[in-house]
Amino acid sequence: MRSALQLSLLLFFLFTSQGFSQKSYTRADTLRGSITPERAWWDLGFYHLKVEIFPESKSIKGSNLVRYQVKTENQTLQIDLQEPLKITSAVQDGQALEVRREGAAHFITLKKKQVPGSVEEVLISYEGQPKEAIRPPWDGGITWNKDSNGKHFIASSNQGIGSSVWWPTKDHPADEVDSLKISVTVPKGLMDISNGRLVNIERGPTTDTFHWSVVNPINDYGVNINIGDYVHFGEKYAGEKGELDMDYFVLRENLEKAKVQFQDAKRMMQAFEHWFGPYPFYEDGYKLVEAPYLGMEHQSSVTYGNGYQNGYRGRDLSGTGWGLKFDFIIIHESGHEWFANNITYNDVADMWIHESFTNYSESLYLDYHFGKEAGQEYVRGTRMSIANDIPIIGKYGVNQRGSGDMYYKGGNLLNMLREILNDDEKWRGILRGLNKEFYHQTVNTKQVESYISQAFGIDLTPIFDQYLRDVRIPILEYYYSDEQTLNYRWINCLPSFTMPVDVEIGGEKMRLSAKTRWSQLQVKECADIKLDLDYYVGVEKMR
Repeated sequence: MRSALQLSLLLFFLFTSQGFSQKSYTRADTLRGSITPERAWWDLGFYHLKVEIFPESKSIKGSNLVRYQVKTENQTLQIDLQEPLKITSAVQDGQALEVRREGAAHFITLKKKQVPGSVEEVLISYEGQPKEAIRPPWDGGITWNKDSNGKHFIASSNQGIGSSVWWPTKDHPADEVDSLKISVTVPKGLMDISNGRLVNIERGPTTDTFHWSVVNPINDYGVNINIGDYVHFGEKYAGEKGELDMDYFVLRENLEKAKVQFQDAKRMMQAFEHWFGPYPFYEDGYKLVEAPYLGMEHQSSVTYGNGYQNGYRGRDLSGTGWGLKFDFIIIHESGHEWFANNITYNDVADMWIHESFTNYSESLYLDYHFGKEAGQEYVRGTRMSIANDIPIIGKYGVNQRGSGDMYYKGGNLLNMLREILNDDEKWRGILRGLNKEFYHQTVNTKQVESYISQAFGIDLTPIFDQYLRDVRIPILEYYYSDEQTLNYRWINCLPSFTMPVDVEIGGEKMRLSAKTRWSQLQVKECADIKLDLDYYVGVEKMR
């Protein structure tokens, strides 16, 4: 029986997926979701984001210095900032620039000739009251809360809605900034925790400014602010690339609980460095930061709000018991450091690259610490929440993700590929190889599919097409034409679908190379087919 949480998640995915499938796309969708001509001609190099937080009025004021390299000639640059925030000025080389607004897109007319190969800067100032997050992290925006002592507890979360909900940026995932500085000014008595390393604190009479530096490429939605009455503890982790700083920032009232619960962070690092390779951001460190919402995968600044309990808010998403062996938010959101922050989709339509692999990472965590069958039981248990409503791949160029099935169905797809390969060390090499081949890069689905197929040595396109681009789950149909002749084929699938499947017939285990046309095999007895449970398929005997 599904838990209340699983039912609510299923209903949420069904609601959002139906909304996407019926959506009529607008110019605003294209301006947000595509590489417009005003985005294509310049390559991001560096941001210096400065922002002051005014909790009492729920407003912010700041600037972003955008450094970029000119790729081709153009005199119009697109920067995104969502209402009700307003750009107050744009300046290049001391000259004020004209800014034309079209929804969230701002088109800045440059006076200086943009010469290919040159490096230029634009300073953009802005202010206002950013959108307040109502249901973070899903709807996104700024969360304005207070802790139990009445002190401000504030954070950003904006994966779906976009980073431009609170700061001016090139709000498209295809172009990651190479490095970043964040300077956040907050009222005295509060701290800001952001990405990267803290390089300086400027103390003022009524405010303090925290300066953070990120030296690795970072996706815009991964940039965050977390403001509160934080206390710190940490540890050194002896990892694959040397000593890694693991720092934890929690509300003062939760320090003792965090010292116990956050032990999962080190266990996570052990498991994921084993499966995926070195943590991708040693230079920027790893932080786990308490936030006033469930949590998110902000790069090197993972946010946490799971209530210091195992499972997903105390519940097991798999229904097997294994989901209560770890803190879901610590494991899942940290898994995104490899799949989302190291390897980043270059269009939100390919969001499965983030969520399928990270969903699968939960079972690999169990595999590492509790054995393979624990991980297998967990991933199989999550199938009860698969909707099979719309394809996992979304629509390109309009900022549309695919079905919420990218989580559980995607995780089961990857687990099934492992079974097809039937070589766990080679499978581990593929996962590590992905993180090495696409290190600090933005990618698309075809690149990931091609890499895995090449590593397998066979073309996996029919499988990817079926599970990522279709909603039907293949059924192995069979019958016996005589006492020893098995006839079998795939139905409920694409005409091109072909996939081997491990079965048991009369106590004998074997692998069938099934296609959509009938195949035959001589067997010892006409027994019912039992599927290997790790294949996410159906089986049906013809009557």
